[in-house]
Amino acid sequence: MMFSAEWWQQPLGSWMAWNRVTIAFFLYVFGSILAMGVWEYFSPGGSPRRGIFRLDTTRGDRLFMTHLGSAFIFLGWLAFYGTPLWGAVILALIWAFIVFRWA
Repeated sequence: MMFSAEWWQQPLGSWMAWNRVTIAFFLYVFGSILAMGVWEYFSPGGSPRRGIFRLDTTRGDRLFMTHLGSAFIFLGWLAFYGTPLWGAVILALIWAFIVFRWA
């Protein structure tokens, strides 16, 4: 089986134009929420802390800020540069590190 851009973006059915990219996105979101739950289970104590944004945030708040910020990073990248999105992936990972480290 060939892993080309056409294969990756092929519709998988007629409902809502699902493709492998859409499935990968939802798996990422659900996987990150699951990972956050496992982290909280094994290391409880996600008590609020005050970071560079001067907001009291918990781990869940920082995960939400990471997801929301990453969405805007990707939309901005698409608006100004188009595809491929590797630059947006790098910026989103940097954003996630900043949020979880200092926010």
